[in-house]
Amino acid sequence: MIRQKWGNKMKKKLLTLTASLLLILTPLTAMASKGDQGVDWARYQGMSGVFGYPSDKFVISQLGGTVHGSIYEQYTYPTQVASAIAAGKRAHTYLWGEFGSSKTQAKAMLDYMLPKVQTPKGSIVALDYEDGASGDKQANTDAIMYALKRIKDAGYTPMLYGYLNYFNAHVYLSQVSGTYKLWLGEYPDYKVTPKPNYNYFPSWENVALFQFTSTYIAGGLDGNIDLTGITDNGYTSKDNPKTNTNAIKAGKKAERTPKSDISKGDKVKINFSASKWSTGQSIPKWVKGQTYTVSAKSGNKLLLAGINSWISKSNVELLVNNVPNTYKKLPNGVKREAGIFTANTTLHVWNKPGTSYTGVNYYRGESVRYQGYIHKGNYIYAAYQSTGGAWHYVAVRENGIALGTFK
Repeated sequence: MIRQKWGNKMKKKLLTLTASLLLILTPLTAMASKGDQGVDWARYQGMSGVFGYPSDKFVISQLGGTVHGSIYEQYTYPTQVASAIAAGKRAHTYLWGEFGSSKTQAKAMLDYMLPKVQTPKGSIVALDYEDGASGDKQANTDAIMYALKRIKDAGYTPMLYGYLNYFNAHVYLSQVSGTYKLWLGEYPDYKVTPKPNYNYFPSWENVALFQFTSTYIAGGLDGNIDLTGITDNGYTSKDNPKTNTNAIKAGKKAERTPKSDISKGDKVKINFSASKWSTGQSIPKWVKGQTYTVSAKSGNKLLLAGINSWISKSNVELLVNNVPNTYKKLPNGVKREAGIFTANTTLHVWNKPGTSYTGVNYYRGESVRYQGYIHKGNYIYAAYQSTGGAWHYVAVRENGIALGTFK
C-alpha cells in the first residue's frame, strides 16, 4: 500500500511535469499560439457562440456529423465561425463521427461535410469519436485512420478528439497517434475551472490539445489549451485566415463595420471590458461575453432585448446574423431545429410525413439526430437526412405527447 501510494503520487508529478514540458520544450516552429486557451462550440452555444474569458484565442465549432449513416448539420456553425472571425479569434472545425467501424459511413459523411467547411484551408478539422464504436478494435481504428487521411487530403489539419478511457477500450490509439495529433479531454470535477489541472492530464504521445474542463465558466463551457501551437494552422502571424470562405468574409465584414452603423435587429456581444450601463449602473459579470439583439437605439446608446438595458456602442461588438449558402435547404414545410431524439417505442421511418413507409424502424432506445420538424395531422415528425441525401421522417409527438426523449 505504501508503494502504491508513492507510485500514484509520483505518477501525478510526472504527468504535471510532462504537460509543462510540452509547453516549454516544443520546437519554436509551433509559433505563438502555444499555451493559448480557447473554447469549443456546438448548437448549445447559440448562433454566435460564447467565450469564457477575454484572453480566449481560438474556437473549434461543430459543423455536423453522422450517427450510423444519418448525416446532420449544425445550423449554428456558419455564424459561429463568422462571429469568431469578427471577434479576432482563430476559428477551427470538428465533426461528430459516430460511424463505428464503417468506412462507408465515414466516407458518406466526409463527402458531404468537407465541401461545407467554413474555416480556412490548413485549419483544424477534428474527428470527435466518443460513441458508437463496434466490437472490433482494429476495424474501428482503420475507419478512424481512413477519415483522418481524408481530412488531410482535403487540405486541413486532422485531429482525433475523445477520451483516453474510451479509446483504450475501443481503438488501438498508438496506431493513430503515430501519425496524427490528438485532442484529449479529461476533467478533475465539474467546478468552474479557468486553468488546466495537469494532475489529470491524459498522458499519451502526440497530444496537441487538452480539453481540461466542461465547466470553464459557470453554466458550462468546454475549456481547452493549445500545447503545441496547432491552432495557428490556417492563420497568419497576425491571426488572419490564410484563405476565404463565406463565413470568413461575413466575419471580416462585421469586423470592419463601424459601430455607428449598428441598428435595430442587429446582434451584438457585450465586451468583457464593459463596466457600466448607460444609466451608470454596473454591468454584472454574467452578462459580459453574451449575445443580445438590439431592440432600439438612441444616439450612441443601444437598448438590448431580453435584459432591457441601455449600453454604449463602444461596449459591444457587432456579430453576424447569417451567412449565405452554407447549410442545406430544408424540405418544404420543415422548420429548422437540430437535436437528438431517442424513441421509447417502435416508430416507422417515412419517406414523407406519415406516408410512404420505408420498411425501416427506430426501436425503443435507438436515437436519431434530426435537422428539422414538421406538423401533420395529430403528429409532429422529426426530419433527418440519410447518407444518400434523401430526407426521412419519424413521428416524435402524437397529440402533443412525446414518443421518446429529446436532447
